[in-house]
Amino acid sequence: MAEKYDLIVLGSGPGGYVAAIRGAQLGLKVAIVERELLGGICLNWGCIPTKALLRSAEILHYAQNAKDYGLKIAGEIEADLDAVVKRSRGVAAQLNKGVTGLMKKNKIAVHMGEGKLTGPTSLTVKGEKGEEKLEAKHVIVATGARARDLPFAKADGERIWTYRHAMTPKEMPKKLLVIGSGAIGIEFASFYNDMGVDVTVVEMLDRIVPVEDKDVSAFLHKSLTKQGITIMTGAGVEDIKADGKGVKAKIKDKDGKVSESEFSHCITAIGIVPNTENIGLEKLAEMEKGFIQIDPYGRTKSKGLWAIGDCTPGPWLAHKASHEGVTAAEAIAQELGNKDVHPHPLDRRNIPGCTYCHPQIASVGLTEEKAKEAGYDVKAGTFPFIGNGKAIALGEAEGFTKTVFDAKTGELLGAHMVGAEVTEMIQGFVVGKTLETTEAELMQTVFPHPTISESMHESVLASYGRALHI
Repeated sequence: MAEKYDLIVLGSGPGGYVAAIRGAQLGLKVAIVERELLGGICLNWGCIPTKALLRSAEILHYAQNAKDYGLKIAGEIEADLDAVVKRSRGVAAQLNKGVTGLMKKNKIAVHMGEGKLTGPTSLTVKGEKGEEKLEAKHVIVATGARARDLPFAKADGERIWTYRHAMTPKEMPKKLLVIGSGAIGIEFASFYNDMGVDVTVVEMLDRIVPVEDKDVSAFLHKSLTKQGITIMTGAGVEDIKADGKGVKAKIKDKDGKVSESEFSHCITAIGIVPNTENIGLEKLAEMEKGFIQIDPYGRTKSKGLWAIGDCTPGPWLAHKASHEGVTAAEAIAQELGNKDVHPHPLDRRNIPGCTYCHPQIASVGLTEEKAKEAGYDVKAGTFPFIGNGKAIALGEAEGFTKTVFDAKTGELLGAHMVGAEVTEMIQGFVVGKTLETTEAELMQTVFPHPTISESMHESVLASYGRALHI
């Protein structure tokens, strides 16, 4: 006989486990199904452990440049790859235990195994206990996504890596090829470069981090090149051959010339594939390129079946998945009779993006180019970190903040940042956009001194020709 719940969540990533917790907070009887590790890719193989790796690389960078801060460090400074990876895995393990604790605290039943839908609100789970049958009033699919393979070369974990292999390398690469310059590709390029590896990035579009503002892309390109990374834009990898000695790649450059280069390893970072096949979705949901189509609250075309996170249309970000999880759980509680909850649909215009390379980049809203394409009369301003006292004192004067406004209404349309700790500061602009702020409120806001965040204020002033410190 099937176990019955109010809500079953299929997948325990940052969307799934948050949806389960919010459902439980609202008084629902909740179960979660997971085939691998609680916390999903983000906590175990993505967002969190990669930041642990990048932190180690950052510390190494500072130690190697200690003289810039008037310090002397005796002896040779080098990275212990095994220790760096061990620390990263320890961080992931700690957070996995934390999610396990949250499930217990919120009385959420955990079913470990492969879940497959047998209807909009029923599924089977094949795990250590054999096959279990589960039923619920509502089901949320939160199965996430995985790395996309090259059409002519699949990742083998030896020479050709996805992000998972790059996080637990068996050896330090000597010469690394990174295919793709989105957030994942650039973060690993930055990490391995700081660790002393010869890195080449190949991007088929005309600039790196192509979803970012053109000024940010150009600045980052110049900075990474200065750090020693070789960057090829408007280029493509035509073929890859891997053997025990390394990787041979045929690369077509922006002029159409094809040449063969040798590398010790290759990371493919060319996008993701949603984990939506073979889980019973074929007749239950509308699909487009494998992604589940949903309404602004997460509903699919089948009553009682919902979807959130990376298995739905992008952007494919952990914080977007978590927000969708809360929205879906609240909408479900409302349908089940809770009149005190009022879910709000996700506004994709207010989702921030962060890339934790060196220097960091962060953004929210429209780029200047996209704002103009949308028909806005734009006011945009940029303030460089070289004009910011705190950035200079920290030895982090590389970077800038850029803001984009609607010239007619003063609405903040977008904000774009590159430099130290901008991934922490972008939330100020995200709150502003959510509150539909204008330049007037931002100009009248008192920013603490000395902080790098003062560059945010100055960029707003610069948008209206009023910058004070440049």
